[in-house]
Amino acid sequence: MGSALLIRHGQASFGAEDYDKLSAVGEQQSRRLGQWLKQTGQQPDLIVIGSMQRHIRTAELCIEAAGVAAPQLTLAQLDELDHVEIMARHRPDLTSFDDMRAELGASADPQRAFQQLFVAAVARWTGGRHDSEYARSWPAFRERVLHGLQMLAAHEARTIWAFTSGGPIAVIANALVGAPADNPFALGWPLVNTSLTRVALGGDRHSLISYNGWPHLELAGDPGLVTHR
Repeated sequence: MGSALLIRHGQASFGAEDYDKLSAVGEQQSRRLGQWLKQTGQQPDLIVIGSMQRHIRTAELCIEAAGVAAPQLTLAQLDELDHVEIMARHRPDLTSFDDMRAELGASADPQRAFQQLFVAAVARWTGGRHDSEYARSWPAFRERVLHGLQMLAAHEARTIWAFTSGGPIAVIANALVGAPADNPFALGWPLVNTSLTRVALGGDRHSLISYNGWPHLELAGDPGLVTHR
């Protein structure tokens, strides 16, 4: 039996045109994670990285701080859902980044306003009534992520670090604990940036060992490092 440590990426650049770039806080979170992994003596046999820039940069900073060397594999099955398309299908009137920024800027709390808008957009995507409108429907996304989990399980490596996003982690956690299918992202919204979720891999049967831990950020003693978006 092996294990996979699912690592959510560091904080991305909320409110910027290039969201996929880590913020300064995201870079600090990633380095602190690597330092903690080094201090606790953890070593991977394999490092798996989603193909998005926030996955790649989080992995680079974490690996450097951890001082580890292991084979690396890019796995697009660990990529996040397409939030741009999902938002556009929900609110086709917001035709550009500037439109979105203007709408959120009119709110007293832009991050909260975005979260409310995004939750509604995801509910439409996962609701099952509009699957044909999306380049990758919710069922297709879920199947893709779970296929990625099976690829991790099939690998000969016994200890895997997998750098990914909240969406794939939520899909995996939901499937392993049998959470209600009518709210598939309930386990995604609380995820902290650079949080750790550990999965035991065993053939066709896998188990959720731990979920959404951030001991490396708690040790820092800085509440500003605990972010969700």
